[in-house]
Amino acid sequence: MAIDASVLVLNGPNLNMLGVREPQIYGSLTLDDLEAACHERAEQFGLTVDFRQSNHEGELVTWIQQARTEHDGIIINAGAYTHTSVAIMDALILSELPVIEVHLSNIFKREPIRHHSHISPVAKGMICGFGPHGYLLALDAIANIIDRD
Repeated sequence: MAIDASVLVLNGPNLNMLGVREPQIYGSLTLDDLEAACHERAEQFGLTVDFRQSNHEGELVTWIQQARTEHDGIIINAGAYTHTSVAIMDALILSELPVIEVHLSNIFKREPIRHHSHISPVAKGMICGFGPHGYLLALDAIANIIDRD
């Protein structure tokens, strides 16, 4: 499958601390390691990846709004904003792009506050609990979705 398309991969708050933050939950890979793995997988499909991270909700919203005209799909790990941000949910709806939600940990095996997602209702699907491999699965899924459309 060779697709000429672009995917925005967004990472929310504290994901810049991967490799340091709770490695028993999030693993030892850094965000840079994760980005390199995503670029490598995307190349297999002919996708380009725009990989970004922010600790600021408004910046994530702005990037999602811009994606509407710059990208063909969005993969998002909104971190803690998953459970709180109606603004990110609204921006994803506005984008009209296919969205895959991804989480390193299984959010349903964590604290009850993490069980609800504002993103899931507007996403094509969610991948959680597979660590960094979840991002690669998300790229597989978004490539398939873009190729079908």
